[in-house]
Amino acid sequence: MPSFPTSSVQEARAALAARLRELRLDAGITGKELAVRCGWSVAKSSRIENAHTPPSDKDIRAWCQACGAEAQAADLIAANRQADSMYVQWKRLQRTGMRQLQETSTPLYERTRLFRVYASHVIPGYLQTPGYARALMGTIAGFRGTPDDVSEAVEARVRRSRVVHEGDHRFATLVEENVLHHCVGDAEVMAGQLGHLLAVMALPSMSLGIIPAAASREQIMWPLEQFTVFDDARIHVELLAAKVTVTAPGELDIYLRAFARLTDLAVYGADARALILKAIEALN
Repeated sequence: MPSFPTSSVQEARAALAARLRELRLDAGITGKELAVRCGWSVAKSSRIENAHTPPSDKDIRAWCQACGAEAQAADLIAANRQADSMYVQWKRLQRTGMRQLQETSTPLYERTRLFRVYASHVIPGYLQTPGYARALMGTIAGFRGTPDDVSEAVEARVRRSRVVHEGDHRFATLVEENVLHHCVGDAEVMAGQLGHLLAVMALPSMSLGIIPAAASREQIMWPLEQFTVFDDARIHVELLAAKVTVTAPGELDIYLRAFARLTDLAVYGADARALILKAIEALN
């Protein structure tokens, strides 16, 4: 079982485990008796009930049947799947390639009105040029060993990025200065990508801030993971191994407060353009 990096997932797992425990107690049976009825070890019952091991759909059905609560199985399975969707490994999301991942997220992008993005590693997807996206996705496919559908995935990402120019959307984007110097693809690709950043800065819907490498980190003293806030309801956090979805109000508040402080560290307008031009000049 992976170690979940946010309490949102842990809380969802714990809530499900508590509901299963309540079913057992309401049925008036011990953990040992439940294990006998389900045909598994007492240790397994304990691990599930204490949220140490996530149950499978089959486990939940067996648990409900053992407790005479078959009618609750469907709701519990749905809750279990929702908890599971909060932490999803990239190898699972990209098991058939990367195109599908771009397409399935398109409706979320289309209905979001305010995007707040903190980019600590790479240029945000909706600002990537086709050349940059192709180089980045090619590297990801090679590293993760996923099916190579890079060309199709790039086309899907470009289509998804139409939200930058179409519809009623606003974008507050923060990019660490080091991202401008992290070469994805060759110098020509990077020059095109950096030039694109200069162009989108002129869009009325786009606020693009660059956080200088020399910025004081007294309030935010460490590099954060890359994340995207969709309105005020949902955050996607990008880890090396997985994508984490945050929806718990307390955690949403933490990320929003962090974004506000990072916003104060960034420079905008002419100062931001100067940092981008500096990165372009460094390519020569």
